[in-house]
Amino acid sequence: MGSILEDGDDAEVQGSSSTYTLSRKGDVYSCTCPAWRNQSATIDMRTCKHLRAYLGDEVEVARVGSAPATRASGGTVRASSGGGGAAKAAKETAPPVLLAHKWEVEHDPTGWWMSEKLDGVRAYWDGEGFLSRQGNKFYAPDWFVEALPADTLDGELWVGRKMFSRTISIVRSGAMGVDWKNVSYVVFDAPNAKGGFEDRIAHAETVIGRTSSSYVRVLEHVTCDGFVHLREELARVEALGGEGLMLRRPLSKYEVGRSTSLLKVKTFHDAEARVIGHSPGTGKHKGKLGALICELPSGVTFNVGTGFSDAERADPPEEGAVITFRYQELTDDGVPRFPSWVGVRIDAEWPPTSEAKPVSKSAGKATPVAKPLAKVAKGSAGEVVKKANVTYVAAAKSSVVEDADVEADDGDDDDDAPVVVKKAAKKPAPKPVPEDDEAAEDEVAEDDDAEAAKPAPDFFMSLVHPSENKFWEIEVRGKVHYTRFGKIGSPGQTRLTEVGSATAAKSDADKRAMVKRKEGYVAKKKK
Repeated sequence: MGSILEDGDDAEVQGSSSTYTLSRKGDVYSCTCPAWRNQSATIDMRTCKHLRAYLGDEVEVARVGSAPATRASGGTVRASSGGGGAAKAAKETAPPVLLAHKWEVEHDPTGWWMSEKLDGVRAYWDGEGFLSRQGNKFYAPDWFVEALPADTLDGELWVGRKMFSRTISIVRSGAMGVDWKNVSYVVFDAPNAKGGFEDRIAHAETVIGRTSSSYVRVLEHVTCDGFVHLREELARVEALGGEGLMLRRPLSKYEVGRSTSLLKVKTFHDAEARVIGHSPGTGKHKGKLGALICELPSGVTFNVGTGFSDAERADPPEEGAVITFRYQELTDDGVPRFPSWVGVRIDAEWPPTSEAKPVSKSAGKATPVAKPLAKVAKGSAGEVVKKANVTYVAAAKSSVVEDADVEADDGDDDDDAPVVVKKAAKKPAPKPVPEDDEAAEDEVAEDDDAEAAKPAPDFFMSLVHPSENKFWEIEVRGKVHYTRFGKIGSPGQTRLTEVGSATAAKSDADKRAMVKRKEGYVAKKKK
């Protein structure tokens, strides 16, 4: 039985050569040892031999879901890294789940079952516990699962619309605390029940109806009356902040793997960007293109890494080419989410002048002027066209599609989400001011004032590595830290990471800076 580390407490432990400090801040348990600091896992999912020795193996297995530390032949304790062995074990225990294909506009949805596509975490209930699509266990509190039936159920652990990050932080923390009171298990199938979809969903309603749990419910399904009904429901769900819709074929069986009996419907936008670099591929794409590094007219850069054929990866567009890409939405910083390759624009000018949209700023951040409005394009029965005023992005084209490679919530991890890369702080070009339009000039001046009034970061550290001619900076604003790095004299790249709380973000930033100092980085000298 280990010791207890209360929230906000610290404890010193003796390592093999140094004394280390264990800390707890909310659901984040940390250690100052190199093994903890250098892990690639999110900070709430890290552990080390010192935490295991202090808290106990059982506590750490329940918290992070990894195997206990093992003793190597040399006698030293080695913590499980959750690498290839863990991945193989998870794959062998992966549940047999049904996966969706994308819906195409030529497919008539009339008569299909329609439901909201939840932006939660896919969870398979095997009668005893929750499993991710990859076979990893989710550790929920006893009071959350005690009333769940012994049947197998398929659904999502869900907090709410636009709360995917929050859901992930609770479900994967292993803390089994009061935060689970914000989670619901929303069931959309009963895999082992007999009959078609209608019989299985009726079975799920029956067994869940016998429970007294307020944390589980069956997802509502309605019959789709056709294209107009689909468009209206999609617009309604998106207006509420939902992700999209799912379509289920009537009387369909529960098939393992991807099936055309289950279709997902989401709205994506098309826009243009300029290629400024190439990221090399790894794994099956080694020796070919991994991703295009692209730039928007606003100066924001990002990676486009999905949607390419093998031939396109072998012969990607050159730097300077203008491409069309598809994306789901923009972040508050104007970065496209889930961008996917469409093709090269041979007739486009750069930067675009005729279709650039106006900008509205709030606290220094560029935000869309208006929410997207869905409407039917004339002469294209059933096609959904979405137009939006967005930051310096031409958005005259769009379609209801989803790249099969881009799935934000089909499984337990969001590994397919692109790494967001941004240039060093670069102010967008001012909006064009019409002649004799004093109001427009005043608006530009107000934007400049808003940029100047941007609040100071909660934490900032700037380091350089003199011998390697590199720089490294980290800035914390709320729960997000921005890490900028690269060769001195270059704009560098910026990675955005969101952690559980503002306190955890500052703590993690401070530890990252400490690691960099040990690697030879020193404080940047003031001029």
